[in-house]
Amino acid sequence: MKPVRIIILAVAVGSAAMAGLLAMKLTRRGPVATIAEPVIEQAPTINVLVASKSLPVGSRLGADSIHWMAWPKDGVADGMITEENRPAAVDDLAGAVVRLPIFTGEPVRQEKIADASSRIMSSLLPAGKRAVSTEITVATGAGGFILPNDRVDVIMVRKSDGDGLYLTETVLSNVRVLAIDQQVEEKEDGSKSVIGTTATLELTPDQSKVMTVAQQIAERISLALRSVADAQEPDTSAADHLLSGDGRPSIQLIKSGSIVKSDGAAVENQN
Repeated sequence: MKPVRIIILAVAVGSAAMAGLLAMKLTRRGPVATIAEPVIEQAPTINVLVASKSLPVGSRLGADSIHWMAWPKDGVADGMITEENRPAAVDDLAGAVVRLPIFTGEPVRQEKIADASSRIMSSLLPAGKRAVSTEITVATGAGGFILPNDRVDVIMVRKSDGDGLYLTETVLSNVRVLAIDQQVEEKEDGSKSVIGTTATLELTPDQSKVMTVAQQIAERISLALRSVADAQEPDTSAADHLLSGDGRPSIQLIKSGSIVKSDGAAVENQN
């Protein structure tokens, strides 16, 4: 046999031996370990009643406006209506009145709605408040831009005694508008617009008395629209000097140089 063939045969036998050794080492290592993927556990949920659309103040609930939605169980707060506690809430709350605005997807809270059997206006009033209405026009109602839940100042305009001048005075500050009575007015060109003719205000009992007196003595009452940022400011101030201690209007009469109270008692002589 030629030397070249002997060399080639030797190389082939050596390569086969090396391949066999490598195969034996790989089989002894065992199976390759795999990396386990982390298991993500889903947080428990509970069905909560939410609004299907934005609900303004005074609107009524119905099957088309509320529905159940899965909500994280640990995120349920007091006041939310759950299917676990009130499974028939969608039917039970049909016709209930919205007392505060509810937006799309927001949970329906018990304090934001009133019983369906109650009157709408009385259900909108917080405890201890009164609803008092006053006539308005486009000129006296901020051009028709005043809407329910806006904050306004009530300004009284009246004539001064004797000189014919007009006096203005803010009798109520930062009070909330409960409702605006609206009617459709047809213009000369045939188009129609909706204007408010009566504004209903949310007042305290003392503010109600002041407003009643102002309506009697005023030549004109105007509502001045305030910024929404003023909602957190006090709203209980009023022109209390328009009332006497017993809640009756305190009117001063001047006769022959003497200032006379409404009860007829002379308190000061100007002579």
